Amino acid sequence: MGYSEISFPAGSVFLVTGGAGFIGSNLCEALLKKGCVVRCLDDLSTGKTENVELFADDPNYSFIRGDVKDFNVCLSACEGVDYVLHEAAWGSVPRSLEMPLFYCANNISGTLNMLEAARRRGVKKFVYASSSSVYGDEPNLPKTEGREGNLLSPYALTKRCDEEWAKQYSMHYGLDTYGLRYFNVFGPRQDPDGAYAAVIPRFIRQMLAGERPTINGDGKQSRDFTYVENVVEANLKACAAPHEAAGEAFNIAYGGREYLIDIYYSLTRALGVDIEPVFGPDRAGDIKHSNANIDKAKRLLGYAPDWSFDRGIEAAVDWYRENLS
Repeated sequence: MGYSEISFPAGSVFLVTGGAGFIGSNLCEALLKKGCVVRCLDDLSTGKTENVELFADDPNYSFIRGDVKDFNVCLSACEGVDYVLHEAAWGSVPRSLEMPLFYCANNISGTLNMLEAARRRGVKKFVYASSSSVYGDEPNLPKTEGREGNLLSPYALTKRCDEEWAKQYSMHYGLDTYGLRYFNVFGPRQDPDGAYAAVIPRFIRQMLAGERPTINGDGKQSRDFTYVENVVEANLKACAAPHEAAGEAFNIAYGGREYLIDIYYSLTRALGVDIEPVFGPDRAGDIKHSNANIDKAKRLLGYAPDWSFDRGIEAAVDWYRENLS
């Protein structure tokens, strides 16, 4: 189970774009623990300097401050790299509705820059972050690859475009690409601040401060909340996946379903607080329910997530208690 059994050739070089972010920094940490050489590329627009400083003393870690919208930066960063883990993107459905041009430039053109740079530099595997948002208004549960609906936001559109470009690079240019459709990832180092912060760290921070968190909508929306260690496993297993699985996109989740209101009260219990939520309007562009069928990732990547929601939320609460106090 997990990814402890995965090994890579000695001296393997990984480039993690967005490596100063939440998921990217967890990937860097896992790879460094395996003795891999890790190169982090991040412009620090949403990534955190402290997530770079965490590894600054490790001789296998190096940091490049640069923007994936600059092709020359991408080309330079890919020099001598064996595996690319492409996490650099701007998230947030609501923010993408406000900034469609930027999202196109950053999330689509930036990904295309990285694909082309990886191809030119002879990278072995290109693993990239997609999103469950690509399912749009498709109503059936669980969400299954190949059964997508109408896209509901510019953010979702950027991720769908990334999948199509990656498929082209596997078809025509000999670059093995693997798309990972993340489902509501949470865990250590996820940013609790700002208008677009993810719901779990935001709730935790507000509860620890004695504030009343706001739930968008009625709280009856459901999500397949996925602890970040499962995402790390998926990335590493994609790097070890066979050529036959290239050009595909895979659901990456635990395969469960949690209602937001239930999560809220489980957090109040875990934190020992008695705070009632405020209910606000639904967020534009959000889907109501999300739950993943992960059979394809199990079959083609050997994905076998062992971090349940309950186990993950316990670890996340412990981390935020220690780091937000």
